[in-house]
Amino acid sequence: MPTTEQLLKRLRKKSKKGMRGWPVATIAFYGPDASRATKVVVSIVPNEHAEPSELRDWQTVDGDVRNKPVIAAEMLAFIETHGAKSVVMSDGLMGCPHQEGIDYEGQYCPDPACAFWHGRDRFTHKLVQ
Repeated sequence: MPTTEQLLKRLRKKSKKGMRGWPVATIAFYGPDASRATKVVVSIVPNEHAEPSELRDWQTVDGDVRNKPVIAAEMLAFIETHGAKSVVMSDGLMGCPHQEGIDYEGQYCPDPACAFWHGRDRFTHKLVQ
């Protein structure tokens, strides 16, 4: 089996090719702070005006999902199975791994492990409040 780095390199290479047509696979990483990804979500968007038709996430309690070769291989297989012609991948982490309205109600996740994200912009990671 290829290493995690080799698999992630393949994903990054696909994303650097830019828009090559539909469907598009989106990849977003989430974690309790800006340094450790405990969740990755891959969605398949069939066309420009559609919501994602398929969505899958992978999580880990210990370590970082970006360092798990099994997860990287499953992500690639998911993308290939759904025939994605383009891949969009976030550069960094997009926020807390918990989902508002599903895992918690309110402005911020109440999990103390996710306190890093309170009052931060999820793209720049800078404090906004």
